[in-house]
Amino acid sequence: MNPLVLGDSDAVHIGDEVFIIGAPFGNAHSLTVGHISARRTPTDLFGGIEPVELLQTDAAINEGNSGGPMFSMDGMVIGVVSHILSKSGGSQGLGFVITSNLARNEMLEKKPFWSGIDGYQIPPDWAEIFNIPTAAGILIEGVAAGSASAAIGLQPGSFRAEIEGQKLTVGGDIILAIQGIPVGTKNFGIKVEQAINELEDEELLELKVLRRGQIISLTRPMGELR
Repeated sequence: MNPLVLGDSDAVHIGDEVFIIGAPFGNAHSLTVGHISARRTPTDLFGGIEPVELLQTDAAINEGNSGGPMFSMDGMVIGVVSHILSKSGGSQGLGFVITSNLARNEMLEKKPFWSGIDGYQIPPDWAEIFNIPTAAGILIEGVAAGSASAAIGLQPGSFRAEIEGQKLTVGGDIILAIQGIPVGTKNFGIKVEQAINELEDEELLELKVLRRGQIISLTRPMGELR
């Protein structure tokens, strides 16, 4: 078995032909073909996603394609399928792919950090619903066993609820800030990642959390979380 080769996504141009291999709706080894339509930063289209570059494609993307490779016509991996914006819920929409250079930087060149959080960012207009004292927060729906989030003591939700059509697991912790950086701050994810990467093993990672109506601090030496 030959490994796939990561190409240079900076060399990709609008109009280039591409193909995607994935398993839409569980149908393995499905191939779709299209073109690079645009290069986007999420601030162009989506409010809360961090401003990393995405490739937009007209190649069909459906449920099950996420995480699959997008190839240039010479067989180099130039991206990893992220998501689609679609009014119908099908492949008719805008498909977005994380660039291979970003994937290389995050997964191969940096020391990976697994938070183990299954969470949902509470929008500002829901702050009163969740009784949070800040403009935004991260609702902890699940915590993976053996993860950094479990080690620091985050507690997941315990029952399901539906708010404005969004089904959530509620009753768990709500993160208000990480390393003093409030949730909802511009470029929050990038700033938190930078702050975490700068911590030495003996230094503390600190989370400000709302738990059952009380604001508490959770801390743990970074070396125990890596």
